[in-house]
Amino acid sequence: MAEIGPNTRLRTSPFYEATLNEGVTAFSPYNRMLMPVSYGDPMAEYDRLMHGVSMWDVAVQRQVQIEGPDAARLAQILSVRDLSGCFPGQGKYVPMCDHRGVLINDPVVLKIADDLFWLSIADNNMLMWARGIAAERGLNVKVSEPDVSPLAVQGPKAEDVVASIFGDWVRTIKFFWFADAQIDGIPVKIARSGFSKQGGFELYLTDGRRGVDLWNIIREAGQPWGIGPGNPNPIERIESGLLSYGGDTDDMTNPFEVRLDKYVDLDLEDDVIGIKALRRIHADGPARHQLGVKLDDWSTQTGHATWCDVLVDGKKVGSMTNGGWSPQLHAVIGFVLVSRSVQIGDKVEVVRNGEPVPGTICDLPFV
Repeated sequence: MAEIGPNTRLRTSPFYEATLNEGVTAFSPYNRMLMPVSYGDPMAEYDRLMHGVSMWDVAVQRQVQIEGPDAARLAQILSVRDLSGCFPGQGKYVPMCDHRGVLINDPVVLKIADDLFWLSIADNNMLMWARGIAAERGLNVKVSEPDVSPLAVQGPKAEDVVASIFGDWVRTIKFFWFADAQIDGIPVKIARSGFSKQGGFELYLTDGRRGVDLWNIIREAGQPWGIGPGNPNPIERIESGLLSYGGDTDDMTNPFEVRLDKYVDLDLEDDVIGIKALRRIHADGPARHQLGVKLDDWSTQTGHATWCDVLVDGKKVGSMTNGGWSPQLHAVIGFVLVSRSVQIGDKVEVVRNGEPVPGTICDLPFV
């Protein structure tokens, strides 16, 4: 079996050794790091997330730190969502676009202080982007990547686990808000957030030397609730209608095409990157939209590695961007990014390995 040779370009996380001890079986590159994507039993990992509690190494969710007198200004210039009402201790899910209005990331922006922000990014080099924009605009800021690595605790029993460690006060943390805490001298920021609809927290570790220690503390505390390792679950996120930047988007995708309309504030100042282009796109109407598809027949294996053509009457109208077997719907489901001429209820064909598979367009989320 081929292996990835050791190199300094592909980094490991502070939780890496702990994931090896848990029996991780597969990694995927993300933000020049290794992200665990399987522990060998996908259904057990899915069941823990849906009915119990799961812990994930998501240190690949890197932070871009913006610090200085112009930090708030740069954060807003990069964000097509209004950040003016954001308070210290609050996060906001934010589309970020290039000058064409094309989506280039969808981070959670965390306001640490009036002059300090973190962009908790998806897979793209936003550090270089933020530095370039700051220099071009002549802003008084320092842009860096801090020693911050999130560990997610997700699932309906996640709150009980985290409360057992830090105290019942964590139950009062509001969605996308965060607070400082520590356990055994390990500093973290506890945020009610995570890439699932099952509820939970992300623990932003701020001392990378203590990753294995933090993992072991969470692992031990979670035993009464059946905690186990997992990863941002591809099937749960499809069922729940969660967008994956870079997986469900291409180099032409704007926020309106992928259901992010409510996170775009078109009345922001003109110097916000992409806002003028988004006004034009909004006025003209986006060319595509993201919907769901339920297929009549397919392999029950989860996931696929390439976009698949979507056909109507033999003509390509877009692509299926993800897909897999849904235990809740007992069908293969996925997202499609298709022409706006395609509507809910339409019959389509999805081509995989040269074979067309019939399906029906539906709304999102699935559940």
